Amino acid sequence: MEVLRSILSCFSSRSRTRSRSRTGAQYVNGLWSSGASDKNKSMVEQLQTYGVVRTSKVAEVMQAIDRGLFVPPGGSPYFDSPMSIGYNATISAPHMHAACLELLEKNLQPGMRALDVGSGTGYLTACFALMVGSEGRVVGVEHIPELVATSIENIKKSTAAPQLNDGSLSIHIADGREGWPELAPYDAIHVGAAAPQIPKALIEQLKPGGRMVIPVGTVFQELKVVDKKLDGTVSIKDETSVRYVPLTSKEAQLHAN
Repeated sequence: MEVLRSILSCFSSRSRTRSRSRTGAQYVNGLWSSGASDKNKSMVEQLQTYGVVRTSKVAEVMQAIDRGLFVPPGGSPYFDSPMSIGYNATISAPHMHAACLELLEKNLQPGMRALDVGSGTGYLTACFALMVGSEGRVVGVEHIPELVATSIENIKKSTAAPQLNDGSLSIHIADGREGWPELAPYDAIHVGAAAPQIPKALIEQLKPGGRMVIPVGTVFQELKVVDKKLDGTVSIKDETSVRYVPLTSKEAQLHAN
């Protein structure tokens, strides 16, 4: 379950002039203005130019994990657009991956734990693994068995392969709405599909001091940042308007129109 397409808040604005989202990207006439790049490095450099990638760590990781390894044959891996990966799922646009990495960067430090719900092709899961290192732990959860198998093969070709081999990175077949309680609590949780409400199980699996990034809504969706304070209380803020595929059951996803 990945991003179908992103529509940042300025997209729906009545104004047709250039604007800037909270993630820092510039938009012209409602469209992100970076265009495409033909190499992974230049794709990341464009994301830096437009202010989506702001930290050196995120830039380093996105350059190290070649997006081309995670896009199905025939796709344009460095174009700033979501792409179909089959099973009514997509891989997110590069700028959305970058935005989520930036939002979670402080919770993806070496030795920390991260959960990627709706891990799809494994791209963002691999990025998380490089950020937390082999001393950390990253879990991807995906309910389509074929995508799990493909994502593992993708990661084996990437610079995150050693962490797949040593067990600090793993992908599991499961219902993402239930998270992965076996390795909870998590410093960072990313959800790659829109839930009608924030699943209680995911809040429970978030570590005090941890952060979750999750799209919430049906027709209208907001990318929400959920912070759990050290005393266990939770604060939620809206980051930007988006459009994701729904966080739903395997059966509903496979039979979606």
